[in-house]
Amino acid sequence: MVQDIINKFSSDYKVIVVGDATMAPYEITNAGGSIEHWNEEPSHVWIKRLSDHFENMAWLNPVPDDHWDYTSSICILRDLFENRMYPLTLKGLEEGMAELSK
Repeated sequence: MVQDIINKFSSDYKVIVVGDATMAPYEITNAGGSIEHWNEEPSHVWIKRLSDHFENMAWLNPVPDDHWDYTSSICILRDLFENRMYPLTLKGLEEGMAELSK
């Protein structure tokens, strides 16, 4: 699926991920970590492929940002997104869209 997105859309597209980023850390860091199917490569590899292809990416997270540091997977994904994770609030939307407009 990720490879299809990379193949279909040019690098000037902007990517917005919306989700709570809450999962077991091994789902991001380990091959076979997916709970739904066998994944030969860890999720972080696919996120890196996305970020290598698309310059402009942002993650909108509905979890209050003052709780992010208490969830390992949120910390990992925030790092993978180079701190371009924003709370799903009006202010967070403004900040995220400003980042995508650079």
